Amino acid sequence: METENILDIIRKSQGKAAIISILEDIQEKYTYLPEEALRLVATETGCSLTDVYGVATFYKAFSLKPRGKHCVSACLGTACHVRGAETVVAEFKGQLNLQPGETTPDNEITFETVNCLGACALGPIVVSDGHYHANVTKREVKDIIKATREGTHGSGGASKDYEFSFEASCPQCGQSLIDAAYRIDGHPSIRIDVMTDVGTGWMRIPSLYGNFVKILEHAAPEDALLTPLCPHCGANLQGKLGCLECNAPMGTMNVDGGAGIISICSRKGCNGHILTLNGATI
Repeated sequence: METENILDIIRKSQGKAAIISILEDIQEKYTYLPEEALRLVATETGCSLTDVYGVATFYKAFSLKPRGKHCVSACLGTACHVRGAETVVAEFKGQLNLQPGETTPDNEITFETVNCLGACALGPIVVSDGHYHANVTKREVKDIIKATREGTHGSGGASKDYEFSFEASCPQCGQSLIDAAYRIDGHPSIRIDVMTDVGTGWMRIPSLYGNFVKILEHAAPEDALLTPLCPHCGANLQGKLGCLECNAPMGTMNVDGGAGIISICSRKGCNGHILTLNGATI
């Protein structure tokens, strides 16, 4: 591990408020969180090593041991379990010749099981490098492994490769915020009103989870703070949460008819977000 690389990642952040973002960047580079990296994060941000370690162990997305180039996660939550997830997991174990939490000898694939992936209606769910596969059966496991190794998700490598789209509504009046007529990357947009220094206008974001582009009616600087409003009832959608990446207030919307909540950073240039579905934070 090169110390200077870790320091560069930390310097690009904004201190304590960006601990999760820092750890995400470190893991993306090294596939796990080396002990030396955790100590550097603690020293450079002024956080205690205990706090940094606590974050690293609390979120299942982080790993303290080396992982493979690709990661495959199979859900064993109740909804997936009753739909045959155990059979799917057994097939992965057999074809990869490893147990959950282990990595293939060529360091290509790490296989793990999780308690919930927040998309219960689509179970059994398998996520491979961020790509959701819904209603997975034993027969599809071989194709998913092949697509994972080849990086061909979404180009015919595996069947039933789902994007994670969602419905959004106002938490106050319950009206839908989906604008099917205005699409972003082929998906309906979410439309809310926002107040900026130059006045009130609309903002649209994709209804596709993982894409956090913000399209504004009026131009605004990247660091501009936007006050989100419901276009139907005018309610201020700003919640109590602060962005984990930049500490700005977050705008909150209901997801899938109340099945969850999504909070999106009100700073124009920040992609900070928190999505909770069926009790699971993604």
